Amino acid sequence: MIPRYSRPDMVAIWSPETKFRIWFEIEAHACDAMADLGVIPKANAEAVWKAKDVQFDVARIDEIEAVTKHDVIAFLTHLSEIIGSDAARFVHQGMTSSDVLDTTFNVQLTRAADLLIADLEGLLAALKRRALEHKNTVRIGRSHGIHAEPTTMGLTFARFYAEMDRNLTRLRTARAEIATGAISGAVGTFANIDPAVEEHVCAKLGLTPEPISTQVIPRDRHAAFFACLGVIASSVENIAIEIRHMQRTEVLEAEEFFSAGQKGSSAMPHKRNPVLTENLTGLARLVRMSVIPAMENVALWHERDISHSSVERTIGPDTTVTLDFALARLTGVIHRLVIYPDNMLANMNKFRGLVMSQRVLLALTQAGVSREDSYTLVQRNAMKVWEKGADFMTELLADADVRAALSEEEIREKFDLGYHTKHVDTIFARVFG
Repeated sequence: MIPRYSRPDMVAIWSPETKFRIWFEIEAHACDAMADLGVIPKANAEAVWKAKDVQFDVARIDEIEAVTKHDVIAFLTHLSEIIGSDAARFVHQGMTSSDVLDTTFNVQLTRAADLLIADLEGLLAALKRRALEHKNTVRIGRSHGIHAEPTTMGLTFARFYAEMDRNLTRLRTARAEIATGAISGAVGTFANIDPAVEEHVCAKLGLTPEPISTQVIPRDRHAAFFACLGVIASSVENIAIEIRHMQRTEVLEAEEFFSAGQKGSSAMPHKRNPVLTENLTGLARLVRMSVIPAMENVALWHERDISHSSVERTIGPDTTVTLDFALARLTGVIHRLVIYPDNMLANMNKFRGLVMSQRVLLALTQAGVSREDSYTLVQRNAMKVWEKGADFMTELLADADVRAALSEEEIREKFDLGYHTKHVDTIFARVFG
């Protein structure tokens, strides 16, 4: 993660200070639970909380780790320096490093998910507002990048809303699945620590005890979590690509807001480029980059190895910070997106009624002409529009074979734009309720 694509609340989740604070809370809550069970003296458990308001010295912990080559031991040594060796002698009783590391990682991912959920809710609000605003703003729908049939800009926003709403459901599920903790000791058998300690610590941290942890929390949970983030990133790119296409000079149906004083090019003063959505496309690639490593982390040796550790130290912060920034950026783009309804109408009419070809095709079949012959009749007139710039309705009206099946009134009726938007309300009711 780099400052350019980071927001402070998400960055704070992954700071060393936050990590060590969670480590402390896990150890302190575990001591409380063991004291309640009579495993350690109550006074020793209470003494651990003397460090509750202490700012742990990250540099000192790093200094100790340089000697011990073990991060958890370095922290425990520093904690002992703060609360005294007698108070600290029962800290980490019966626990193993993964109890602290894995539980902390899941706390961080859960908190990150909460921020991402709020991000998605903000984006959904922006998409809904723009969908309602442009519910009946007609534009041409495209398939393969080519004019297809009329749709509305509101439906474009609505389909993005529906997609992001599905992502919100997925993320809430992923959050619930990742919100587990493990305080089960070496190889996860609870041989040296009572399961009640795990239950107590998890309850204090808002987690659910992992049913079976084998010293590490199973990484299929994390694979699903990062896969979910990858899907969300792909949806971000889906929206960004649409906006980038709409902003092309030849289309110009919408464009990113261009602020006073903004420059589009160091060489060409006229440029207004879709830089934000191009950036979002790149950020989506970075988020998806974590998915395969997360899936490869599922396969670990026996009860534990640390091949997953270096991966998660990177993808945990990098992926959540990047996606948090991307969702916030996209929300801003949607809020301020400039829409050009007149250009949409002009683009749709560029080929003089050609986009109504299916209606004519269906009318001919309903009038008794075979589908093959109907297609041939419509296509031969459509090609004159493509190749000679002719007017589609005019060509149809002049085609004796078409007129043998359809009256002038019937042909003209097939060019009613309202025909294509008559079910917009139905679709909106499905999406927004």
